[in-house]
Amino acid sequence: MTTSDSRQAPSPVGAAARRMLSAKAEQFTESVIREMTRLAMKHHAVNLSQGFPDFAAPAELKEAARQAIADDFNQYAITWGAKPLRDAVVEKFARTQGVRYDPEREITVCCGSTEAMMAVMLAIINPGDEVVVFEPFYENYGPDAILSGATPKFVKLRTPDWSFDEKELAAAFGPRTKAIILNTPNNPTGKVFTRGELEFIRDLCLRWNAFCITDEIYEHILYDGAQHVSMASLDGMRDHTIVINGMSKTYSVTGWRVGWALAPPEATSAIRKVHDFLTVGAAAPLQQAGATALRLPQSYYDKLAASYAEKRERLLKILEQSGFTVFKPRGAYYIMTDISRFRFPGAGGSAAATNDVAFAKYLIETIGVAVVPGSSFYRNAQDGAQQVRFTFCKKESTLAAAAERLAKLHV
Repeated sequence: MTTSDSRQAPSPVGAAARRMLSAKAEQFTESVIREMTRLAMKHHAVNLSQGFPDFAAPAELKEAARQAIADDFNQYAITWGAKPLRDAVVEKFARTQGVRYDPEREITVCCGSTEAMMAVMLAIINPGDEVVVFEPFYENYGPDAILSGATPKFVKLRTPDWSFDEKELAAAFGPRTKAIILNTPNNPTGKVFTRGELEFIRDLCLRWNAFCITDEIYEHILYDGAQHVSMASLDGMRDHTIVINGMSKTYSVTGWRVGWALAPPEATSAIRKVHDFLTVGAAAPLQQAGATALRLPQSYYDKLAASYAEKRERLLKILEQSGFTVFKPRGAYYIMTDISRFRFPGAGGSAAATNDVAFAKYLIETIGVAVVPGSSFYRNAQDGAQQVRFTFCKKESTLAAAAERLAKLHV
């Protein structure tokens, strides 16, 4: 066969070859969110899909990283984290949540909160364990459960306020429940769980002796008077909570990959062992810079929240004017939308009923704006077939370009 021959040779990968691969990897796809970024680049679309800022990180943070490299913090840090960063993390958590952790025995610094979540799951899960997951969920949580060997039990968050049914949640817990994953403020919905909701979850965790694994990466991005309450601060939950957080979102450095897990000593010991053999450790100079970031004054966090509040209002207006039904977020920097009002040219040029994947492709290729299909946040794709997610962690010129392109949409 020559290179000009369009025919394909038979693939050597058949049933026998597949038996040599892990069945776990066949149960989920690559990241849809990151796929949307690749498609945005290919089609020169405005990228409102993946949640990374397209504006500069804080100057003092970049200078701290440069200085750390110049000062030769370029070799391995202690596997579970450089002491200056561990000290800064526990100091900040005590200041903001009133809970003290031991920097020597109760924290593990990881390569981003993504690795922290995976290390935690692998450290606590045994065959047959179940993990409760709210949906729509950040797309990593499903694969994390599968890779760690857990059986996920999904509980719906329902529009328009993304509330959960207490009876449904209670029914998801049982003797095999090892943990519940709680992301607040939430990606993709922007939901901020209230103290009352957290107390209901707390009572279930204590009843069934389960962990609450909290993803608190958006803790400082809040609107309309919403407050972030860590599950670890609730009575009885100090030893039943594993707190995951990182630098990516609060300090606009998603590419640095520095995160951490706060947990009781016994859980931390297991997490550290898993982390050691997953990645050894996070980047040493960036850990040094992270200690500087976590000691920024309160004015930094106030300015961050105010800036994102303006961006939220900007994108909400753009989307409403373009015909989307929007679900106003109270935290994080995403907007979930309902797309059921739209029809667009399908095969043969006729108007077709919208579904999320086809609509996302149409937006990227024809309109020039990249979003994330809602189905990537659900176990059952049909549950998200009328939703897409936008992000607004972008500079004004990016949002303005998106507004100009989305104006071409018709309901």
